[in-house]
Amino acid sequence: MAVIAIIPVRYGSTRFPGKPLALIGGKPMIQHVYENTARAAGLDRVIVATDDERILAAARGFGAEAMMTSSEHGSGTDRLAEVAKKVRGEIVVNVQGDLPFIRSETIHATLKPLRQDAKIPMGTAKTPIFDEAEWLNPNVVKVVTDAAGFALYFSRAPIPYLRDDGPRPIQRKLWGYRHVGIYAYRREFLLKFARMRASALEESEKLEQLRALSNGYRIRVADVNETAVEVDTPADLEKAEEYLRSENNNRTRRRTAHG
Repeated sequence: MAVIAIIPVRYGSTRFPGKPLALIGGKPMIQHVYENTARAAGLDRVIVATDDERILAAARGFGAEAMMTSSEHGSGTDRLAEVAKKVRGEIVVNVQGDLPFIRSETIHATLKPLRQDAKIPMGTAKTPIFDEAEWLNPNVVKVVTDAAGFALYFSRAPIPYLRDDGPRPIQRKLWGYRHVGIYAYRREFLLKFARMRASALEESEKLEQLRALSNGYRIRVADVNETAVEVDTPADLEKAEEYLRSENNNRTRRRTAHG
């Protein structure tokens, strides 16, 4: 079963123009995303899909396969579908370009349900939220699932709503679950999904995955332990630098301890 990972990125981000080329630890952010994606087991191909020659040149410069796509796309899914029409693969993975430290284990866990059950059209992932500010932040997308691990709803609002006694964790320090920006699609479903009209829920929340739920399609959500580093603004870039320095220091201490 051929699996293609595509990283759709554009230069003209509203909140952070040129974000994919912003440096983290001396490397463009898109390079971090690409290298971490390429480490994931079970991928046959990893492609950077962009609408900008600067990103294309940077990606090819660090050895990535990269493709130019239309500048008219309204979403990353549309960009993904354009590439999916040109390549062979039964499963297409969308790794969002604002996750510089995405773990290879997260990609593997998202893929696993689709490999095991041919009836699942789409998969994604969630990770626990232990910080109240993150739970309340509308830029952090939350998800709730059923007992079988399928999504019930995604929202920018803090869900589930905690009615009694004001805000408090749903259990011990756990506030809820953050949606991780990765999707796995069966190729046929992806092409169908890209042709669907945006639903009212999608327009309200500005979340494309609600289009699938609104049209009756199930989304399997894998449980993962993923870093909370997601770069949407220049301030987030500073947090990413801090995270990378911390990880590098931890690796140095571990090597010293075992040396």
